[in-house]
Amino acid sequence: MVSVIVVNWNRRALLQACLASLGQEQGVPFEVIVVDNGSTDGSAEWVSSTRFAFPLRLIRNSENRGFCAANNQGIAASQGELIALLNNDAEAGPGWLGHLARAFADPGVGMAASKILVWEEPGVIDKAGHLIWLDGQNRGRGHGERDAGQFDRFEEVLWPDGCACMLRRSMIEETGGFDEDFFAYGDDAELGLRCRILGWRAVYVPEARVLHHRGATLGPLSPARVALIERNRILLAVKLFPGRLLWLNGVFFLARVAGALLAAANRRGELGRIRARGRLIGVMLAALKGQVEAIGLIPAMIRKRRQILARRRLTAAETARLLLRHRISLKELSTQTAPGASQPPPTAG
Repeated sequence: MVSVIVVNWNRRALLQACLASLGQEQGVPFEVIVVDNGSTDGSAEWVSSTRFAFPLRLIRNSENRGFCAANNQGIAASQGELIALLNNDAEAGPGWLGHLARAFADPGVGMAASKILVWEEPGVIDKAGHLIWLDGQNRGRGHGERDAGQFDRFEEVLWPDGCACMLRRSMIEETGGFDEDFFAYGDDAELGLRCRILGWRAVYVPEARVLHHRGATLGPLSPARVALIERNRILLAVKLFPGRLLWLNGVFFLARVAGALLAAANRRGELGRIRARGRLIGVMLAALKGQVEAIGLIPAMIRKRRQILARRRLTAAETARLLLRHRISLKELSTQTAPGASQPPPTAG
């Protein structure tokens, strides 16, 4: 059996569509665990009063505990040997679970990634696995590209996106679940790279398709989202990067900033969509806020780093080669934009 974990926070309409999508034939028996993070929009009440075509359990938190803690709750309460994560702003296609589950016939596979398409533009790719820039910033592979079959091959990827993926329970038990210090954003990168360092593989399953409302929780350039992403890319690097890449982190960060500003000057990339100077300053201040917040968590990351390095299966050189092999180019990183999202939606209440 597969256990599907859906974390929700004040997104009742999206949650309804998400759970309805799982009512399509999935090819394997499954249960669903909805973890509600203290929603005030009636989400939890709707779930508890609705009958579903599959077993469903609701866990209600009194406050927003974040994506990491909520997923850990769901995993702890689940029974399946395979664990699927599905964002509340995503909708699974027919057979999604069955396609992902077949990848685990190989005992070395610990993670399977979906082909995630943009809900507003289903012919556009949101993510087909992940790539990384060498300061810790990560991006969806193929993000913003037209789906012309270029990602229709079963293959290794760096790690899957937490929006829609499948994990082996024994891998989670061996390596640990989500790091709750990350709260949200970049958490799947941390879990994925940690599991790679500890010897597990990640694959991409193109037949496993999902539609995703990108940035529906906080909006693509909301200050809260920018701060968390910037904070967590530093924490990721401190915790897991090999030493030589960690020492060069500032260089790669400055290169990313320069690339983003150059693209923005030509009205390209995410920053290029901002027309109001005050909003651009707000985004930059949010990034600075994330960096300051990261400083206080660095000692904890160093302690965790020592524990992981004591058990690693990949050497520092092998980890560096893995990251270099799956890196995103600076040009692509700088010029990417969110398809169909010229203006961010309102912040969740």
